[in-house]
Amino acid sequence: MKKVSAVEKIQKQLDLLGTNRHFNAYKFLSFALITSLILICCLYYFTNIHYLLVPVIAFVYYYLLYYILILKATDKRAKKLETEALEFFEIYTLALESGRNLETALMITVENTNSDLSNEFNIALKEMKYGKSFVEALKSMKKRIPSETVNNVILSMIEANTYGGSILENMYNQIEFLREKKFLSVREAINKIPNKISIISVLLMVPLMIIIILGPLLIQYIS
Repeated sequence: MKKVSAVEKIQKQLDLLGTNRHFNAYKFLSFALITSLILICCLYYFTNIHYLLVPVIAFVYYYLLYYILILKATDKRAKKLETEALEFFEIYTLALESGRNLETALMITVENTNSDLSNEFNIALKEMKYGKSFVEALKSMKKRIPSETVNNVILSMIEANTYGGSILENMYNQIEFLREKKFLSVREAINKIPNKISIISVLLMVPLMIIIILGPLLIQYIS
């Protein structure tokens, strides 16, 4: 089995950010290394931090950089794609219902939508024009999609093209699942509102209560 290098692992994770990303694995690692070295030098020469803590702080900095620029961004993109998926696949299903084949229906859907997911399918269609098969283009696209939900729909399209089965029933099920997931996501956000209000209330009320209680004492002390 071929051993995957750290650079290749990071590149695979960066691929999940889509084709609009502004850096590759080498650029990310170079940026992380250079800024970490700058941080280490600054900590050594401009602070009194113990020298054994400096590498630890640098490692924490690198992980935060990796988390924010890659992991967090990937998670954010996955949620965005899942939000866009419902509208996209509803239109795609309507195109299939009108008698179009998988590829033609996909072309119609891409032309009538404007989203990150639509752009990914548009790239897949361009790859088909340059020689890739429908299945090859979609398999390549799956490597750029961080959402398992969206990838399940893409897998259904691949299987329908490969084995010649009807995809409509599967698409109905996938769309229903997307609707249910969106509903649960909205309900979860609504359920979090009271907790957020409570936190805000505490943050606002506690200082106010302290002022009310200690205010007269401070006035007496000043007087």
